[in-house]
Parts: sequence; C-alpha cells; structure tokens
Amino acid sequence: MRPKIIVALTFLLLPAIAAAQYQQVNDISYTESTDAYARERCKLDVYYPTESKDAPVVVWFHGGGIEGGNKHIDQELKNSGLVVVAANYRLLPKAHIDDILDDAAAAVAWAYKNIEKYGGSHRKIFVAGHSAGGYLLDMIGLNKKWLAKYGVDADSLAALIPFSGQCITHYNLRKQQGIGPLQATIDQYAPLTYVRPDAPPMIIISGDRELELYGRYEEQAYFWRMMKLVGHKDVTLYEMQGYDHGAMPHPAYHILKQHIRRLTTNDK
Repeated sequence: MRPKIIVALTFLLLPAIAAAQYQQVNDISYTESTDAYARERCKLDVYYPTESKDAPVVVWFHGGGIEGGNKHIDQELKNSGLVVVAANYRLLPKAHIDDILDDAAAAVAWAYKNIEKYGGSHRKIFVAGHSAGGYLLDMIGLNKKWLAKYGVDADSLAALIPFSGQCITHYNLRKQQGIGPLQATIDQYAPLTYVRPDAPPMIIISGDRELELYGRYEEQAYFWRMMKLVGHKDVTLYEMQGYDHGAMPHPAYHILKQHIRRLTTNDK
C-alpha cells in the first residue's frame, strides 16, 4: 500500500450519539509522584457523553516541542461519541525526558484503569497527539517498558495515531546535546529504535512534505516503511497536502475518526 495523499475532507465517519449530552471534568491528577512539578503538571481533563457505555476513548497529548504547550480538546474531537482524555505532562528542561515519558505512560494507564467511570472502554483506547505529543505516544506505544511499569500491556491499546510526530531522536533532546535540528540521531529516545511487527495498529499522519517542520514527512515515511518491512500488518501513512505542521491536525482528525470507526465497528 502506498502512502495516502489527502487533499480535501468534507465529512466525518464516526457518528455522534443522537442528542447526546456531554460533560467535561478538569484537572484530575493522574500521578502518584510527590515531586512538586509533577503534582503541578500531571493533570488531565475528561470530556465524555453522559449516556455512553463502552465508548471509544482518545487519549490526546498536546504538542509544543516537549518544552511548552498545555492540554486542550479541539472542537473536532467533541460531539462525536468519543470519550476524550487530554493530558498535560512535565516539560524540558525542567524535567528529564525519562520523567516526561513516564508521565505519558501514567496518563494512558490512568485511562486504562478509570475510563469506565466516564462511559469509555479500556479495550478501545486510541492514543493520539500532535508533534511532541505524537513523539511521546510513539515512544510509550512501541517501547513496552513504559506502560509495563503501570501494569498495562502496550499491545492492548486499540491504535497509535501520531500527528506529525518526531520519529528520530527529538530535536529538543538533541539541542541539549549541542546537536542542531537538521543533524539526525537515532538512539534510545527515538521511536525508530523500537519498530516491531506486533505493535498496535498505527495511523501515521503528516503535513505536506513541502511545508512540514524539519523534513518531518520524510521521517514519518521512513518510519512507516520500517514498520512495514519488519512485518507490521496494520500501519498507514497519510500526507495532508497543503497543510503545514501547525495546521495539519484539523483535517487529520477526520482520519482519526475514520480509523476509530474501522477498528471498533465489529468490536464485541
């Protein structure tokens, strides 16, 4: 299968619950850490249809280069029959990357263990995020040790859906080592290190290759190719033609919903 180029999207494939009412609960702590910075940052919001049961769940990680950004739920994820968990995490340089990855894993584990209270299903957890958020979800979804710490098998996730996620070592980690953003490295902090055939389904979404950040499309295309070559059976790459790094999430949400529908339609 060749990568898909998406030019225009005009409808949504995940139907909303008819006349559903939605609520949002904010700033739920998901960490057991006593670290003051962790207590400040490790909070999440849950947006959910009040009458749902066993609904698909999107755990969403914001972007910001692992140095900034805050949890948010974009309009495209609302009123769609989804339970949405938007999580903050600690940031560079105040936190070490290991702590940040641990935060991401802890947030997903919180959802896995608590989401039924909000009408979601722990069997239908889709982990998604933009830019730095895509990088974090790739790391914890492919390197199973992060979620294993919390008693969760990464392979139990319904899918990994990175939006313009870094696939080599993140450029702000390289910056800490005195390496510029155009000099690539692949080490223990690169999702490419952990490509494997038995990972959850992967939907990799990029902005336009001519408009993306630091060759991000080509990174993701190589990532997609390596996943296919190791034998992964359900990995797809999309290119949002005409959309740059910052704008690409808006059309990409359509693809996220399309694949949630595909992967949950026959769920029992």
